[in-house]
Formats: sequence, C-alpha cells, structure tokens
Amino acid sequence: MRMVDLIAKKRDGHALTREEIDWLVAGYATGAVPDYQMSAWAMAVVLRGMDDRETADLTLAMARSGDMLDLHDLAPITVDKHSTGGVGDKTTLVLAPMVAAVGLPVAKMSGRGLGFSGGTVDKLESIPGLRTDLDATEFRRLVREVGLVVVAQSGELAPADKKLYALRDVTATVESIPLIAASVMCKKLAAGADCIVLDVKYGSGAFMHTLADARELARRMVAIGRHAGRRVAAVISSMQQPLGHNIGNALEVREAIGALRGGGPDDLVELCLTLGAQLVLLARRAPDEAAARALLRDALVGGAAWAKFRQLISAQGGDLRYVDQPELLPVAPVTLPVPAPRAGSVAAIDGMALGLAVNDLGGGRARKEDVIDPAVGLVLHARVGSRVVAGAPLLTIHAATRADAERVAPRLAAAYTITDGPVDPPPLIEEIVS
Repeated sequence: MRMVDLIAKKRDGHALTREEIDWLVAGYATGAVPDYQMSAWAMAVVLRGMDDRETADLTLAMARSGDMLDLHDLAPITVDKHSTGGVGDKTTLVLAPMVAAVGLPVAKMSGRGLGFSGGTVDKLESIPGLRTDLDATEFRRLVREVGLVVVAQSGELAPADKKLYALRDVTATVESIPLIAASVMCKKLAAGADCIVLDVKYGSGAFMHTLADARELARRMVAIGRHAGRRVAAVISSMQQPLGHNIGNALEVREAIGALRGGGPDDLVELCLTLGAQLVLLARRAPDEAAARALLRDALVGGAAWAKFRQLISAQGGDLRYVDQPELLPVAPVTLPVPAPRAGSVAAIDGMALGLAVNDLGGGRARKEDVIDPAVGLVLHARVGSRVVAGAPLLTIHAATRADAERVAPRLAAAYTITDGPVDPPPLIEEIVS
C-alpha cells in the first residue's frame, strides 16, 4: 500500500477497508507514515467523513497500536469518564475522586489541551511535583492501592492516537465526529475500564456546536463501546457558556478544590453528580438515579471525595501543600478587568473566543512543543442571565504581562452579548444516551 493512495481515496469520498486502516495506523505509529501525510489524510476525513464501520475500525486499530490493559486481576470492575472538551471543563478533577470514594476504582487516561479546550493533564501538572507520565506498572499499582489514577497517554497505550491527537491540535483537524469518537474510545478501550460515561458537550465553547452533532457523536461512541463489550452511557451537556467561573490551568484546579471542599460553582457540582450517577448505575451499585446521586453527594459533603483527591495527588508525586493551600498554586503577575460596555443582561458568551484568548495568553499550545504557562487565564464575574451595569467587570484577565492582557481584552469584551430584557440561563443537561 501507499499512503498517497489512501489520502486520495478518502479525499474522493470513498471508505477505506479495515486492512487499509490497520496499515495506515500501524505505519503512523512506527513513523513509516510521516506527519505531513497523516495531516493530509486527517483533513480529508474532516471534509469527507467516515462511516460507522470505518470509525470502529480506526478506534480498534489505534487501541491495538499499543498495550491493551486488563485490570480484572486488580478489581472486579473499573470505571472511566471522558469529556469531548469544553472551556472551563475541570470535571474530572471533581468527578474522579468522588466516584472512587464510593468504591468504584477509576483508571483514567486523560489528554492535554486540544484546540481552544484545556486538558486535564495540563491542569494537574500545575501542581508542583505531580507526575502524569506513569508507565503501565505504576498505573496498575495505583489502581490497586489508591483506586484512582489519572495519567497522560503513555507510549505503551494507544501510541498512534497520542501522535494523531497532538497533530490534529495544530492542523485544524480537531472538529471531526469520526476522529473525535475514535480518539476518545480508543483510549477508553486501551485503558481497560469496564464502565464508561461520556460527557458530550455542545455549544460555542465545545467542538460540537449543535445539539444534533452532539447526539451523533454520542451515538457513535456508545455504539463503539458496546461493540467492544463495555457498558457505556453518554450525557449531552451544554457548553453555551464556560463551565464554572475559572478558565486556565491553575485557576481551574483552585475551583475544583473549592468544589471538593464543599464550595464550587453549582453547574460544576451538578454535572459531576449527573455523570457520576451514570457510572454508579452502569456498575450496578445503586437501584436508581436518585440513590446513585445520594451516594455521591454523601461522599462530596462528608469529605471522602476530598480525601481521595489528596490521596491521588500524593500518590502521583504532587506536593500536598499546593492543594491544602491552593493560594500557593501559580499566580499570574498581572490582572486586568474587562468592563461591561453597557447595562443589561448577558444574553450569550462566546466560549470559543474565551478559550482562544487563554491560549494566546500562554495557557494553551499553538505548536506541539509549546510550553504552557499554568498561571494565566480568566475569571468570569458575569454569566448568561446575569444583570450587569456599565463599567462593572464581566471578567478578569490573568496574564504574564500587561501587554498580553491588553492585547486580548477587546476580543473578550466582544465575546459577551448584552441585551436589555431578562435572559434565562441555558439548561446544563440536555439528555442521556444509554
């Protein structure tokens, strides 16, 4: 086979065979297929799509490009969660310890920032000393000893996806339902979890801008999981505004810590309870959703989830001083409020514009090799439905320099739509696909 022929075949709208997809993935994993050809193929997929069979074949090929973990010698059942990405989405930092605290081991492989969306691994690494580059032996040990582990993709687990994930981030090939579905599910299959809940987001701050696209992505991923013999459910949640108030790595860790210690934004806590309840139900640990939510809320309110989070941080080498005293986490030297240009109600917030601004401040990557500044980001003071007065801050920029803050400020002001009449906040949860 020749890679150029497979690029042309997909460019012309034809489906690749299973053998062709296996060859393509194996070649990319070993370096025989270079980045420039893989990026051309990925763009052809963005433009032409893939059918369900191709998507399933791509998922399994990427999962099998490395180790396939089997954790049943450590625990009878393990669970995992994945978000399709959104602005301000720090859900894993709250959900994973909450679920682990009720006795469901969480074996999670997370990603770095992708496009305008932040990544769980980047957020965790804003805690000094914390390691996410664990090998399979360490991964298994923490599942057994802690019941919770969150790692970056290793070279052994889905290596083809790890390379493609980073490539898509810098080649404008993120927004493809088949590529997103395959990337998400190959990691879930490789990491060995039995029960998987998917947080499929839609809106201006997500990769799926419409509810219809979110439903299609949810359908594809649930189908892939069931085909592979896993118990899977998908929660379709709104990203018509950022989740919570903080955007940026260290800022989001602080907000997650607040939620685990009994505070935190209502929308973040509610989403975590909804996702967690689905995992408890998939694992058959509660008779209904109300009982599952009550179990999780007890872990959150009673401090068991916070204790499990501290155990996770310590086990992965993180300095506990920075979670016990989150004010010690990296702090940007410059803050600049962005004032409301007029009085009224916030009718809409362009989440993508906010996420891209954080990237421009240094909180994300334009190239694979870029180093992230964990301190920069945004703190929102006004959300959809909020009443504002002229001159009051809509949000505050946290930046490395005054020039950086002033450069992005006009875009951030334009990301807010303000109207005269009252505005209802958008619903957080749209539906559950199971």
